[in-house]
Amino acid sequence: MTQVPMATDKPTKQKVTFSFSAPAAKSVLLAGDFTGWQQAPVSFKKDKNGLWKTTITLPPGKYEYRVLVDGQWRDDPQCPHRHPNQFGGMNCVCIVEDSA
Repeated sequence: MTQVPMATDKPTKQKVTFSFSAPAAKSVLLAGDFTGWQQAPVSFKKDKNGLWKTTITLPPGKYEYRVLVDGQWRDDPQCPHRHPNQFGGMNCVCIVEDSA
């Protein structure tokens, strides 16, 4: 009798959109444990109203992040979840649910 391995369902990645209001900013970056923090931050794009947005795809899980506005670390005011970081501040926590 031959056993056929059962297909394992991979968690479905979800698109997550981050936005940050900073009309006067010249640069807004998303940095977190999913970008290696400052190793590969993701750039936001600014709309005509000064709202910066970016969309990334993440598998289900909890991710810590912060926003870099013109080189200064900022909290995401829209994020209700926080976790203390090693620098005495707080990281924002993004929770991506499994869609299955």
